[in-house]
Amino acid sequence: MGEYKELSGEWKELTLDAVIDNVEPLTEIVDDMLESMDCPMKVQAQLDIAIDEIFSNIVKYAYAPETGTAVVRIETCRTPASITMTFKDRGVAYNPLARKDPNVTLSLDEREIGGLGIFLVKKSMDRMSYRRRGSQNVLTVYKKF
Repeated sequence: MGEYKELSGEWKELTLDAVIDNVEPLTEIVDDMLESMDCPMKVQAQLDIAIDEIFSNIVKYAYAPETGTAVVRIETCRTPASITMTFKDRGVAYNPLARKDPNVTLSLDEREIGGLGIFLVKKSMDRMSYRRRGSQNVLTVYKKF
């Protein structure tokens, strides 16, 4: 419980239609939170890529061919300076972390299609986890800065 007393950041929880047009406003909200904490631009860019990749995957695959919603919880902490983003959807069960990493040593023509975005997110975050909770996919990313 003592850890929670140290939290001096903020949190927001948003319920968004899982449509590609919501990537940009979601990114802007996160960027505003990060800028208020003097987050380095490199980290902010890594988080922007994570948002784009994860939310886009929800849009493209979770409910296809229908649409649904996604809940995104963003929590910042000042000590240590960090952010946790949790993405939840009620789409088909899918663990992107279980997918085999692409062989990035192959030429573009030789590589299998897909998987590179999540691979980049996995490499740039400090922690990433997935769980299926009831009928929900819950993907969480954590980054210190």
